[in-house]
Amino acid sequence: MSGDANTVLRFAREVYAGEAIDEAVKTFANFASFELSEDADAWVVRVTPNNPGVARQLIGEFGNYALGLTIQRGGNTG
Repeated sequence: MSGDANTVLRFAREVYAGEAIDEAVKTFANFASFELSEDADAWVVRVTPNNPGVARQLIGEFGNYALGLTIQRGGNTG
């Protein structure tokens, strides 16, 4: 797979719960490969979809799912 198949997403620590990002990665693990890292401002996720043809939709759904989990947890509490 070429480097173009990878997308790097940044989830602001002020908004997203780290646990929600972790849970979203586990939920979507059958659809893509994920590499997790972090910096001072964000949780960083490199996504490589198994099917590049649905990459855009998969990445959007992943972000929505992570946000939904954060909301269910009551926001970023940590």
